[in-house]
Amino acid sequence: MLTPETIKHQLRSLKSLQGPFEPNDLSDLPDTPQAGFLDWLDAAIAADIAEPHAMTLSTVDESGYPDARVLILKNVDDRGWHFAASAGSPKGLQIEAQPAVALTFYWQKLGRQVRIRGRAIALDPESCAQDFLGRSLEARAGALSERQSDILDDPSMVESATAGGRRRLAENPDLIAPGWRVYAVEAEEVEFWQGSTDRSHKRLRFRRVGDGETWRKEPLWP
Repeated sequence: MLTPETIKHQLRSLKSLQGPFEPNDLSDLPDTPQAGFLDWLDAAIAADIAEPHAMTLSTVDESGYPDARVLILKNVDDRGWHFAASAGSPKGLQIEAQPAVALTFYWQKLGRQVRIRGRAIALDPESCAQDFLGRSLEARAGALSERQSDILDDPSMVESATAGGRRRLAENPDLIAPGWRVYAVEAEEVEFWQGSTDRSHKRLRFRRVGDGETWRKEPLWP
């Protein structure tokens, strides 16, 4: 049986930041965090990192408690970093009450992390519809139930709801879940972190200044 002391020993013996990591001068990042992020995402894809578009979305509930879950990045543009969700889901309800959110990307093979803080803003209905229609049939059928995270009294209810969604889509292929949303995280701060095997990590933060269209680069202590 594992004891707290055994667990502590096992955790301390696990390796981290083994590298080798390529030398990286963060001052060479482009003038906007979006462009810098896309450069790093491209490198993560080229390095064959599993699910490089996976990210942790952090929100807070009505009591101020943080909540986090892993989602998939849908797009990056001048509006921000996009993700999709049901407005009636816990994350959708939390964003409605408090739109301040954070995103975290971690690419272990490269020793890189990107942290984004800002506000999640729902995009226009056309963008939401396009995203929903681009999802697989099973994903759309499941989303039509709009009951994510509800208490499940009977497991068979999931298949029944999904089957009902399939029938509705067979009758109307262009049907869109009313609560489906695509959000863009309009960043206020974006931090790029490059890990190092000697723990001399490098950090660079982009911060909005002035009219909000300009970004300031701020080197940070490791």
